[in-house]
Amino acid sequence: VQLQACGGGLAQAGGSLRLSCAACGSIFSINVMGWYRQGPGKQRELVANIISGGSTNYADSVKGRFTISRDNAKNTVYLQMNGLKPEDTAVYYCAMNARTGDSWPGLNNYWGQGTQVTVSS
Repeated sequence: VQLQACGGGLAQAGGSLRLSCAACGSIFSINVMGWYRQGPGKQRELVANIISGGSTNYADSVKGRFTISRDNAKNTVYLQMNGLKPEDTAVYYCAMNARTGDSWPGLNNYWGQGTQVTVSS
């Protein structure tokens, strides 16, 4: 099972970027998909996640600016980032909690490789 993230890059403050992350492999069901980030000298933190039923959670620092969404048919999660700030600069990691061929019948956590987001002031 692999998570492939793309969409990072350089943006100016106030600009927008959209991240996407597709999960592939022997996946039976996905419980949670989400995005974490790790800024320079900081610990990894949750940005947003979305549960299988569609409910979402956001870090306070991104509420009202970022939107997470999910395409269950494609096992893909998106993060629309608007109103970017320099403090959003970080490596963004997608993650999922899923029931897969490796974890059956239980659930396991999986991580993508990370994509760099840099916001200039």
